Amino acid sequence: MLAIRFDRFGGPEVLNPVEVPAPIPGPGEVLISVEAAGVNFSDTHLTDGSYLGADRLPHIPGSEVVGRTPDGRRVLARVSNGYAEFAVAKESHVFDLPPDLDAGRALALMTQGLTAWHLLRTAARLSPGETVVVHSAAGGVGSLAVQLAGEFGAGRVLAQASTPEKERLALSLGADGIVAYPLGEPADIVLDAVGGPLFDRALDSLAPLGRLVTYGNAARTPFTPVDPVRLRATGTSVIGFWLRPALAAPGALGTPLKALLGLVAQGRLRPIAHRVYPLVDARRAHEDLLARETVGKLTLTVSP
Repeated sequence: MLAIRFDRFGGPEVLNPVEVPAPIPGPGEVLISVEAAGVNFSDTHLTDGSYLGADRLPHIPGSEVVGRTPDGRRVLARVSNGYAEFAVAKESHVFDLPPDLDAGRALALMTQGLTAWHLLRTAARLSPGETVVVHSAAGGVGSLAVQLAGEFGAGRVLAQASTPEKERLALSLGADGIVAYPLGEPADIVLDAVGGPLFDRALDSLAPLGRLVTYGNAARTPFTPVDPVRLRATGTSVIGFWLRPALAAPGALGTPLKALLGLVAQGRLRPIAHRVYPLVDARRAHEDLLARETVGKLTLTVSP
């Protein structure tokens, strides 16, 4: 089968199309003929070796696919090696899709949708009426977090984005306003995947008992050490979040994913599917993602 693999850590240039044997499902697993694979920012960290729990080499990236099971079901699945014509998933990680939901929007709900859900519910523990600031609000996670924060009862949802076009998208998704630092008002919750100077500005902008949830380091710069005395003074918190351990809890994958699919079906959640690339152009997808030239979900098409 055709797959995208990297044999050494590095930038997008290490991603290469290769022919490898198709995977063989074991007990409790299902083989999926891949229609499309999702691309996530975490894939770029996996490729350059900076990802938490970096995999051994060589490696086929990709954590989510839409495809067909041997009995013909069209499904969304969480996998380990999704940039390929075939992938294997645990049966408990496979979910039937409605026929009218396209692959890009479905894929947006897996890694990015679950991340947005758990950032607000599990990590930040959003309470009704609180003010939420979402960094990278036009990105895959951010565009969903803006919508879900409102769905979960936030009093105000404020967006931070890098271009006027991305700011307009965040407003169209329900953000109440666009913010720049220093904030005009303290925030109860800030969701940050950027790190660097933006992390420090966000920490300075928290309201008493506010929570800054860090779930990435797109800036790829060292974090400034946080003085506990600084946190105690106002009762603020810095919370680290990584989706992989969060999904180990019972019901942490299936329950929210089914809820997300339900919100899409009701028209209350709009996943943004952006660019589509052929599988062999995975390198270009990573380049565009790193250049911040994209919004919403990127997908690799594998089969029609």
